Amino acid sequence: MHLNLTDQSVAVFGAANGIGRAITLGFMEEGARVWGFDRDTNPHPLGTPGDIVAGDVTSYDQVQAFADAIGEVEHVVFSVGAGSGKFGFPFWNLEPADWARVLENNLIGAVNVAHAFAPKLITGGRGSMLFLVSVAGQMGSQTDPPYSAAKAGLINFMQCAAKDLAPHGVRANALSPGMVRTDLNQSVWAAGQAKLPEAERQDYQTWAGEKIRKVSPMGGWQTPEEFAAMAVFLASHHAKNITGQTINIDGGQVMHA
Repeated sequence: MHLNLTDQSVAVFGAANGIGRAITLGFMEEGARVWGFDRDTNPHPLGTPGDIVAGDVTSYDQVQAFADAIGEVEHVVFSVGAGSGKFGFPFWNLEPADWARVLENNLIGAVNVAHAFAPKLITGGRGSMLFLVSVAGQMGSQTDPPYSAAKAGLINFMQCAAKDLAPHGVRANALSPGMVRTDLNQSVWAAGQAKLPEAERQDYQTWAGEKIRKVSPMGGWQTPEEFAAMAVFLASHHAKNITGQTINIDGGQVMHA
């Protein structure tokens, strides 16, 4: 299958690690020109210094400056995820003050990106926006209520954006991960274990294996590369009639719920 993405311009937020990094590399393998934006640019540079711009999605000024600096762009990917760092079941284990940072990163950050790049996409009359969400935003997951609520809000915002952008030939979709080995997934494990008596705690591999068996009919991890493959497909001409959709790569977890 020919995706015909050579020399198309792509902006990826959250490009330095995990799913965002895999998506960045996936577009590069297809010949696209990719600009990355991330708080963390040190552990995984993509090639040359400056491939990833250091920045914070919660700052609209920084996001807008990045958009102005890279010029024309056909595709925008928001692959940012931040939890509360606490175990939220029941929800009153958290404080109301725990919510603001999670909502700022996961939802308002995406809104900042959409506002900064929508005019470019509209002017070009083509292209796409892609938002990384979560199965937690579809199931009311109790593990981290602020994160669940933020990702649910982002799914709804994506649908609004898809409707607004469609008359201009621009599409918006979301990808929803289930169980992926990322820093965020490990932080969920760590927060939950901290609440348990020491004798009941599990190492990460044991905890993850039990959770996968419980929630995923397919019984396995999902990988960042799977999201990269879907991201580049959704940016291609083969997906020209796909918009407003939340696509789950979750081993059947949402179905199972």
